[in-house]
Amino acid sequence: MSTSPATSSISSDDELTFDLGLSGWIRERPDKSPPTSYAHSSTSDADDDFLARPNIPSSVANVEPSYPRVNNVCFLGAGFVGGPTAALVAYHNPQIMVNVVDLNQDRVATWNSAHLPIHEPGLPKIVRIARDGTSSSTVGLPGLGTVKIPQRTPNLTFSMRVTESIAEADIVFICVNTPTKLYGVGAGATADLSILESAASTVAKNAKDGAIIVEKSTVPCGTAQMIRDILEFHRPNAQFEILNNPEFLAEGCAVDNLMHPDRILIGSATTPGGAKAAETLKGIYATWVPPSRILTINTWSSELTKLVANAMLAQRISSINAVSALCEELGADVNELSLGLGADSRLGPRFLHAGVGFGGSCFEKDILNLSYVAQSLHLSEVADYWMGVLDINKYQRQRFGRKVVRALNGSLRGKKIAVLGFAFKENTNDTRNSVAVHFIAELTAEMPAEISIFDPGCSVAGIEEEIRKIGLSDFQMQRIKVREHWKETVDSANVVCILTQWNHFRYPPVTTTKSKAKGAAQSAEDLRVSDDVDWLIKNKLSEMDILQLEKLVTRDRGEANEDSLNRFIPETKCRSDCADCRAKRSGMKEGETVDWEEVAILMREPKWVFDGRNIVDGPQLEKLGFRVRAIGKGLDLRERRLFGR
Repeated sequence: MSTSPATSSISSDDELTFDLGLSGWIRERPDKSPPTSYAHSSTSDADDDFLARPNIPSSVANVEPSYPRVNNVCFLGAGFVGGPTAALVAYHNPQIMVNVVDLNQDRVATWNSAHLPIHEPGLPKIVRIARDGTSSSTVGLPGLGTVKIPQRTPNLTFSMRVTESIAEADIVFICVNTPTKLYGVGAGATADLSILESAASTVAKNAKDGAIIVEKSTVPCGTAQMIRDILEFHRPNAQFEILNNPEFLAEGCAVDNLMHPDRILIGSATTPGGAKAAETLKGIYATWVPPSRILTINTWSSELTKLVANAMLAQRISSINAVSALCEELGADVNELSLGLGADSRLGPRFLHAGVGFGGSCFEKDILNLSYVAQSLHLSEVADYWMGVLDINKYQRQRFGRKVVRALNGSLRGKKIAVLGFAFKENTNDTRNSVAVHFIAELTAEMPAEISIFDPGCSVAGIEEEIRKIGLSDFQMQRIKVREHWKETVDSANVVCILTQWNHFRYPPVTTTKSKAKGAAQSAEDLRVSDDVDWLIKNKLSEMDILQLEKLVTRDRGEANEDSLNRFIPETKCRSDCADCRAKRSGMKEGETVDWEEVAILMREPKWVFDGRNIVDGPQLEKLGFRVRAIGKGLDLRERRLFGR
C-alpha cells in the first residue's frame, strides 16, 4: 500500500471519492455504516424519563438490557478529552480496569498527584475515588437507619505503559491532539492527523485480535476509514472494529456534561461486527446514561455531526456578537435583545451572551476543518458561509481592542493595561487559542508600559508558556507580567480589560444562597423512598445511588464538603517546594472575589474598565469612579457628542 502524502482531489467517476489530507490511508470503498437507532429505538421516552429522574436510584430502575462484557479499556492520551472521560468511565464502572496512557511524563505525574493538570469543577473528587479507591463507610440516616457503603478498589491508572495497556484492552480509545495543520497542503485549514496516525499505528501493532478501536478525537470525515486501513496494513489477519464516539464537552462544565449528557453518539459500520461493537460501547455508557440517549449512527454521520455541532454553536455566538455592534451604534442593549430573543421557544436562550469573541481549541479548528471539507468538494459557497463565522469573531476581538486604544487617546505608551482572565472561558485552565492571547498580541504593538495578566484558574507558568507561542520579541515580552493575584494586576493600571467570564470578577459579586434545611422525613420523601430505606440497605449501590445518598446526608447541613460520606483514602502529602501549593497560598483564596472598591483606589486615572463579557454593572461601577464600556451597550446622545460619534 502506498503511503505517499495525500492531496485533495475529486474523481470524475460516477461515484465521488475524495481524500481530505488523511495521510494517504483512504481507500475507495462503499459505505458500510448502520442506519440510525433513534428512529426505531425500542426504548420509549417514558423509559428515558424514568431513568433520568434524579430522585430514583439507578439500582431501583434496573431496566438496562444485557451488554457484551468488557473487562479492560485503554485511553490513549491524557489530555482534556481522554483524562476526564476515562475518569467518568472508571467512576461508573468499578468492574472495568481503565488505563490512561500518555508519553508526557510530567502530565502523567500530575494526574497521579493532588493537583490535576485540568481545572474542571468536580473532577478531583471523581479521579480520587476511581484512582485511589475508597474506604468502607457507614452512613446514618436519622430516624431511618444506617447504610453501609462497601470499600472500593482502584480501577483507574495513569501511566506511560503504552504498549502494555493497549495489549490488555478490550476497547482502545484514541484521544490524541488533532491541531490545525500548519504546513503543506491544507495548511491553516485542515486537521493535522500525524499524531493520530502514529497512535493508530501503535494500536495496530499492539492491540489484541478482536479489540474495538474508538476514535474519540475530533477528526475530519473519513478518519475512521483511515484507521481501518492502518490496522489492516499492519495486521491483515486480525479482526478489529472501528467506532467513532465524539465528545460533546463544554470545558468548565465537562464533568456535568459527562454525568448528564444530552446524547452519546456512536458511529459504526453496518456489518454485524460493527453493530456488536457499538452495542458493547453502549453498555459502558449505559451504566449511568439512559439508553434512549445513546444514539448509534454511521461513522460518516458521526464524524460530521461533531464538526457541525461546534460550527453551529460558534455561529450562534458570532450572530449575537454581530448584533452587539449594531446595538452600540443604535443605543440599544444587547442583553435586552438576548432576553427578547431567548424567550422565543424556537431560539432559546443558550449561546446568546454577547462578548469579545469565542476562543478555545475547538470552535475555530472545527470550522476551519468543515470549510476545508466543503472547499475540497468544490462547495465554495458553503465554505465561505462558515468562514464568515470566524470573520465576525476576529472582527469582534479587534473592534474591542481598538476601543481600548481610542479611549486612551489613541496611544498606550507609558500606560499599564490590566487583563483579568486568560483562559478561553471560566472554570477551566485551558488557554489554547484564547481571546486573551490574540488581544495581548495586538496590544503589544501599541507599546504599552506594561500588560499585567491575572487568571484565577491558570498557573503563572501556564500563561507565560502560552504567551511565548505568540512569537513576540524579547523587548515586547519584557512588558508582559503575569501575576498571582488581582491586586498586583490592577495596581497603577490605567485600564482594566475583562476577558474571561469568571464569577470572581463580577460586580456586584455573585452571592450563593444555601437551601433551607429539610427534615429527615421530607428528605426521604424527596428521594421517593418514604420511610422505607430497605433498598439502600440491601441493594448494591452504584455511584449514582451514592451521589443521591450524599445529597440526602448533606441537605440538612446546608452545605457539603468534598468527602461528606468519609470514603476518601488519605492522599500523599506534597513536597514542601510544591509549586501548585505555593500558588494556591499566594493566589486568590477560595470564595474570594475582586474588590472593585479597592480596585478604584489602586488604579490610576482615567480608570477605564472595558468589560468584554458583560459581567459587571456599569452604572454601579461608575459610582465608584470608573469609566465603563461594555459589549453591545449603546451610548446615549450626550456621550456620543463627547466622543465625537
